[in-house]
Amino acid sequence: MPTLKPQLSSSQQRIICSRLGSVKLKLLYKASVHGFTGAAFHQECDNLAPTVSVGYNASGYVFGGYTRRPFCQSGAFVNDDQAFLFTFSGAKLYTFATSNAGYAVKMISTSGPFFGEALALIHGSKPIVYSNPGNYYNFTAVEMHGNDLNLTECEVYQVEETTELEKPWRTVIWEPEKRRELMESIKAYKLTTSSVSQARVLLIGPVGAGKSSFFNSVNSVFRGHVTNQAISGFSTTSLTTQFRSFSVKAWREGKPLPIILCDTMGLEESKTAGLDIDDISSILKGHLPDYYQFNPSAPLLSEAQCYRKSPGLKDKIHCVVYVIDACKISIMPQNLEEKLDTIRRKVNLMGIPQLVLLTKIDEACPLVKEDLRKVYKSSYIKDVVKEVSTRLGMPMSCVVPVKNYSEELEVNMKCDILLLSAIKQMLRSVDNYFDELSDRLSCVETKD
Repeated sequence: MPTLKPQLSSSQQRIICSRLGSVKLKLLYKASVHGFTGAAFHQECDNLAPTVSVGYNASGYVFGGYTRRPFCQSGAFVNDDQAFLFTFSGAKLYTFATSNAGYAVKMISTSGPFFGEALALIHGSKPIVYSNPGNYYNFTAVEMHGNDLNLTECEVYQVEETTELEKPWRTVIWEPEKRRELMESIKAYKLTTSSVSQARVLLIGPVGAGKSSFFNSVNSVFRGHVTNQAISGFSTTSLTTQFRSFSVKAWREGKPLPIILCDTMGLEESKTAGLDIDDISSILKGHLPDYYQFNPSAPLLSEAQCYRKSPGLKDKIHCVVYVIDACKISIMPQNLEEKLDTIRRKVNLMGIPQLVLLTKIDEACPLVKEDLRKVYKSSYIKDVVKEVSTRLGMPMSCVVPVKNYSEELEVNMKCDILLLSAIKQMLRSVDNYFDELSDRLSCVETKD
């Protein structure tokens, strides 16, 4: 038997799993491999539970049901007050709970998964859907499967509890003293060159990934309470429309920290929307002034009055950080991924170190939502980090998970330690930038 390859995408699996808790899906049955018959389904799936059953049709619908009861061939109904049907609309999952738990699932030998008297996948050992809305599940045929009853594929997944890793895959000390140590280390940081007093770190990422929120969160750590200096929030288009260089202060009247976080307009899928790639080149080289108003349809030209024609080393970018939403990496549009790849190649050619901030880790993993200290004990977050590493072409060691402040009013130690650790990694990357710059200058002097 060949290795089964899921048709249900990684992002769809994650969306379903987030509905069920700290779980993962294991593919048991695939109709195109095992056969579109009730016998083949029961051969692979009987006595295994809980399960998620998924149907696919040529109209592009992905739909099915969940039950925590094992399948069998008794011919009877089984009680399941947790059973539900579902359908996807893009990245959104719509669910329909059973209206009568006593008739939630029907065990029929000649059919695939059979929910109530409402929905059956592989009916009568044929690649068709039995659909009868209102019989113990309330939905409409149009929203569930678009009235297309011909199956192109049917899959059944076993739901498995995800176990917390015995040992964390990265070591973090979750103590107040560690937070103080990180804060003092960052405040005391000095660049290796006297001509630059503050490292400039550029934040780049898709709309809504959390670039501005990251600055606000770091600022909050050093202010001692949650602040919102940079414009942030939820929108389908970028809320950031200007190039901003934010300096973080140690407390309200304190000295500026030795790092400046440069915020940009969000990247968008369309070539004519969001941050222009040519503007990124100007930012990296130090040509764009603070408060520059982005124009997605036209980059800043060298003839413009506000164009900084002779930038110094202090004006240039010393580290680039890509801000990526942990919940959306698997559904990142190809055009957006290509934009990021183009940017990464430009940055590589300029010898600027690069990191990735993985945001919204609590929304992506229930285990982490329950306790942020389990971020490096989560096999799920580790898998997301691996996926980011692969898709962006960067080492896993360059991917740093964080949780931005969003709904909180006060700061807390766990968030702070992750945020401060991210800043620490950025400053280490800045050191690499200046070390490389020094090596290049030494090489030129040696040749002369």
